[in-house]
Amino acid sequence: MLWYAWVFLVIAILAAILGFGGIAAASAGIAKICFIIFLVLFLVSLFAGRRAV
Repeated sequence: MLWYAWVFLVIAILAAILGFGGIAAASAGIAKICFIIFLVLFLVSLFAGRRAV
């Protein structure tokens, strides 16, 4: 999941450099969503691993 966030971030940066505003904004938005999902899943797995069974 984090890999997809990085890929979309790179696409957003390249699109912004080349002047494609709409594509850059869309890619940056997708990267943010992927990163937030990654953080939530990471925190869930972190707390689930600390729980005593």
